[in-house]
Amino acid sequence: MADYTITLTDAEVKAFESVTVDVDAWLTNAGQNRARIAKEIILSKLILHCNDNEIAIATGETAQIQQAYDLNIVDKASSTPPPTP
Repeated sequence: MADYTITLTDAEVKAFESVTVDVDAWLTNAGQNRARIAKEIILSKLILHCNDNEIAIATGETAQIQQAYDLNIVDKASSTPPPTP
């Protein structure tokens, strides 16, 4: 498990407080929801790849996400854009 810390200016906090009662909960929810979406995409790609190539799928989401990385189905994001074909 990882913990992340962000720093907001006073103006950013005031702006957030105009749209949410709990800024920390809002930010946590946003991060967790984005991770959930990414996980669904990764698992979908893994299942398709494994079925197409007759590869046994690992047991459990954590193992499946690792398997997707091991099979080079997904990579960590990069600030360098991929080359254009």
